[in-house]
Amino acid sequence: MDLKLNDKTALVTGATGGIGLAIATALANEGATVFVTGRTQDKLDQAVKAIGGKAKGVLADAATADGAAAILKAVPSVDILVNNLGIYEMKAFADIPDEDWFKLFDVNVMSGVRLSRGYFPGMLERNWGRVIFISSESGLATPAEMVHYGMTKSAQLAVARGMAQATKGTGVTVNSVLPGPTRAEAIADFLKSVSTNPDGTLAEHEAEFFEKHRSASLLQRMIEPEEIGSLVAYVASPLSSATNGASLKVEGGLVTTIA
Repeated sequence: MDLKLNDKTALVTGATGGIGLAIATALANEGATVFVTGRTQDKLDQAVKAIGGKAKGVLADAATADGAAAILKAVPSVDILVNNLGIYEMKAFADIPDEDWFKLFDVNVMSGVRLSRGYFPGMLERNWGRVIFISSESGLATPAEMVHYGMTKSAQLAVARGMAQATKGTGVTVNSVLPGPTRAEAIADFLKSVSTNPDGTLAEHEAEFFEKHRSASLLQRMIEPEEIGSLVAYVASPLSSATNGASLKVEGGLVTTIA
């Protein structure tokens, strides 16, 4: 399928690995010019090389106001903005200090808010654009072991839906994509940290994680980043023009509600 992205410019934050890299690669494979952000030059260079196509790197930390300003200066206009940057941690609610709440909110929510604030008006003026927030199934079903993370993912859904209200009658859409547990560079350490048998294999850790922590999953395995990237590429394309203000689940059937 031709997603008609050859003449489009995209920016993907947090795209030096994992879901972000897969999204940027999917967009580049469809012909888009893709700008990716990262905090270290080496990882940024590696990502640009891996993505190929018309990929370009922007060295900046999208989680800070100064970093967002640097990105907007380097890339003043885009057709597609994918707010992918995010961090997570498992921590009991009573053990989460104020600084952790603020840190996750700044990285996961404000990074997208600042860049959307910079690019959204231009999209409306040109009457075409795509803003996509990479949220999480945790935004719908907050896990007890990551309340502060779930809060930020719910906040992204609220921001995206509110922005979508301002696109009425235009060619601009704002949507959220909600991945479930996804295979990434640090996933082995994460799975090991919650396993009752730290000396077990990665496969054993993964099986235990879904048995004990994500038993509602229909997929019963980690989602591959490419499975997220393909959905995001479609949502970013002109073919998805009737999808707006939506929260699109790609979480392996983990969320049990039908809405």
